[in-house]
Amino acid sequence: MKKLVISTLFVMQVFFVFAQSPTGISGKVLDAKSQKPLQNVVATIQNTNLTRLTDADGKFTFEKVTVGNQLLQIRSVGYKDQLLPVEVVAGKMIDLGVVSLQEDQSFELQSSLVTITESDLSDDNSGSENTSSLLQASRDVFQQSAAFNWGQARFRIRGLDSEYSNTMINGVSMNKASDGRPQWSNWGGLNDATRNQEFTVGSGPSDYTFGGILGTQEINTRASIFRPGSRISASGTNTNYTGRLMGTIVSGMDKYGWAYVISAGRRWATEGYFDGTNYAANSFFASVEKKINDRHSLNFTSIYAQNSRAKNSPTSDEVASLAGTKYNSYWGWQDGEKRNSRVKNVEEPIFMLSHYWKINAKNKLNTNVTYQFGEIGNSRIDFQQANSPDPTYYRNLPSYWTSIYAADQGENPGAFTPDYANGAIARANFIANPQLDWNAMYRANSTAVVDANGNEIGRTPSESKYVLYEDRTDDKTFTANTILNSQINDNIVLNAGATYRKLKSANFQVLLDLLGGTHFNDIDTFGATTDQQQSDLNNPSRQVLKNDKYGYNYNMFADVIDAFTQFKFTYKKVDFYLAQSFTSSTYQREGLYKNGYYPTNSFGKSDKTTFENFGFKGGLTYKITGKHYLNFNAAHMSKAPSLRNTYPNARLNNNIVNGIESENISSADASYVFRGPKIKAKATVYYSKIKNATETSFYYADGIFGNDDATDTNDSNAFVSETVTDISKKNIGAELGFEYQITSTIKLTAAAAYGQYTYDNNPTVLITNDARATLDNTNPVKDFGTATMKNYRQAGMPQQAYSFGVEYRDPKFWNIGANINYLADNYLDISPIMRTSNFFINPATGFNFPEATIERGRELLKQEKFDPISLLNIIGGKSWRIDGKTLGFFASINNVLDVTYKTGGFEQARNANFRQLNQDFSSATPAIPATSTSAAVPANYPAFAPKYFYGYGRTYFVNLYLNF
Repeated sequence: MKKLVISTLFVMQVFFVFAQSPTGISGKVLDAKSQKPLQNVVATIQNTNLTRLTDADGKFTFEKVTVGNQLLQIRSVGYKDQLLPVEVVAGKMIDLGVVSLQEDQSFELQSSLVTITESDLSDDNSGSENTSSLLQASRDVFQQSAAFNWGQARFRIRGLDSEYSNTMINGVSMNKASDGRPQWSNWGGLNDATRNQEFTVGSGPSDYTFGGILGTQEINTRASIFRPGSRISASGTNTNYTGRLMGTIVSGMDKYGWAYVISAGRRWATEGYFDGTNYAANSFFASVEKKINDRHSLNFTSIYAQNSRAKNSPTSDEVASLAGTKYNSYWGWQDGEKRNSRVKNVEEPIFMLSHYWKINAKNKLNTNVTYQFGEIGNSRIDFQQANSPDPTYYRNLPSYWTSIYAADQGENPGAFTPDYANGAIARANFIANPQLDWNAMYRANSTAVVDANGNEIGRTPSESKYVLYEDRTDDKTFTANTILNSQINDNIVLNAGATYRKLKSANFQVLLDLLGGTHFNDIDTFGATTDQQQSDLNNPSRQVLKNDKYGYNYNMFADVIDAFTQFKFTYKKVDFYLAQSFTSSTYQREGLYKNGYYPTNSFGKSDKTTFENFGFKGGLTYKITGKHYLNFNAAHMSKAPSLRNTYPNARLNNNIVNGIESENISSADASYVFRGPKIKAKATVYYSKIKNATETSFYYADGIFGNDDATDTNDSNAFVSETVTDISKKNIGAELGFEYQITSTIKLTAAAAYGQYTYDNNPTVLITNDARATLDNTNPVKDFGTATMKNYRQAGMPQQAYSFGVEYRDPKFWNIGANINYLADNYLDISPIMRTSNFFINPATGFNFPEATIERGRELLKQEKFDPISLLNIIGGKSWRIDGKTLGFFASINNVLDVTYKTGGFEQARNANFRQLNQDFSSATPAIPATSTSAAVPANYPAFAPKYFYGYGRTYFVNLYLNF
């Protein structure tokens, strides 16, 4: 009996021990080079909610893991991902031992990418940073190809502008209310400080916001999550800037609960890749965290990034043939130095206080208060009672003399005689003096002093005909938000958030330089009456001096309330999510000047305009096996128009766009994903539809208004604002990313993107001519009807892109790689007004031009398609471990074969009717090579041909860094 009892107790003890033995996985993560433990590395078991962070010793432990084959992902910012297959056995802890992470050079590659994507293609405050969505250090092979290989050709993921993404810092949106886009210069040059990032692709779920259909990018600046250590680096390149210095110090969390991060950088160039493009930028970042207790922590982040960047001009084929594709008309020589007239200055500091509250083990609340202020300025030359200083002004070019603009423009089409003699003189003059003439402008702003014999003996300053001014936007933005993360149970997670944003935006014109003159008259010389010439009837005929405001002066106000909820469900075979959002946006304009064109609706505050919008989205992931997945996402939302598109002529009046509505946006995508230790692949098809979009532009048009209009007191030419409403865009396509780790040292990558991005309807064109404004007509808008734009391609990006690359990574910490890229289907931006019925109407008679045939119209209005391009890129790097420090070197060469290519361009709308466009383009002739009996004859070009932007030729980026 005693033996039986002992045996029974022994069996029960064994059973008890077995029952209490944990089932799970453990391991320790080290830096492959230094062999030091890595803290805060994210370890995740695929297809589950199980996630752990490594401790100070680099250790992690999972318990209660499902028995069977699992995939463990180890990832950390700045390192290559590890995906490890693990067979989990019941009642046993699987110890993986040491997991070594290797440095990820894509973060160095990101530094070179920024130098490309910061380039400016327009004069507005937004810049053209539509590729901002590419500034991602994502490990997805397709996104890496899109950013690092195709970004130099202005590729846009899914053909979408960055206003359809959401860029956030600590859960606070950085997208501007003025145009809906993030201003990347606000944290430019702080690559080390902005490395901690999370990404959501497309309309997928984000823990921080409802997001847009292009995705969400969250930058986390909490001091305690940065890896302790210091880093200094020096870089050289030949793109926007030529040199960069950067230094960063990370303390880590000390025993008193304090952690801090300090980073600073400087970038500069006397001249960038394009002629006359100087560059200067200084950046500073500081983040300090105080851990109050285990539940509460406060973090203060400050970001200061000052950026001054000279712009480069678009170039017509005629000008490129005379001066080359690097030519820039914005600069000229002054006192032996190159001076650019178009400079963009950005200086908008950010201050953010964040509170992190761990309510309990399953609930966390993050609350932020943010204040951002500062200025964005874009300079240019203003002139009155003088000729345009632009060296590429159409009257300065040979095409002026060989086109209709210097010839007989009688009623008979084509009845003009090209003046080749004067064309040759204009060509010679331009080649001899192709740049802006600062000395001539200074001379025009002075009066000659002569002696008794009439000889000039000096000059005295006089009233300025030319000045340098700046279009300024001074924003003050206050934001408060809170974000809840709640683990409701083992299968359900709730994300919810609410945000309030208040903006006051001061917009004005300020005089920077009188260019040697005594003063400048604050009048509009195009005004037909004395009152119309006044920018401010409350202070008429002002004489302005340096630093004075003039021309226009107004405030814009925006109050935005945003809230979202999101439920994520995770089960063994299926994950899915549902999210919804509500946004209320209220806009108002306050005019500080009483404009002469609009005396009754320019001064004072306008009525408030409110847009209320909703969003719904959902998605599902079906787990075929541990390696194979099917993923589906769909979203439908409405989006308020930006401030810029709501007030089409905010510089002069309080008017809003007639009948403006919120955009309606729908999107869907489906993906097949394979994740294995050696092979990773993802194939996606997608669809998006944007309706009720609005776009506004300004230009001078010939032959736009007809004498049949009873209100017309001028001729048919006018400087107008063009607002295109009810725009529909359809984007469909497919994406493929493939990565194969052939051996431990050799990896192949491939990526492909095929899209069709088109206009999906015929939108409405509204033209505002300020000269037609009267006391009885305070909103002088003419409806030009619909523009036949359906099935035209959206412009500005390749719609096909392919990449193939190979990389060798040696165990001795050096690597080299190369990729070849093919990009095609990039189109010219079309002019909507040239696609309206008004284009075919003779403004003198009100009837169609007799020579206007359908066939010729189609030929003239055919959208230009750029030539496909092939780009070869090479990257490489090496690092050394020296006395506990890491010294590293990284280099890349883009466009190794120095291919010249166009990245974008636009039709000039100056020729606003069929006859003028037809005659202008009919005057163009190809060049005739020289023969034994005759000299070469240069090509003749249209006077108002399209203008283009060119990509960089062969460029390099070299970076030397030291981690210690």
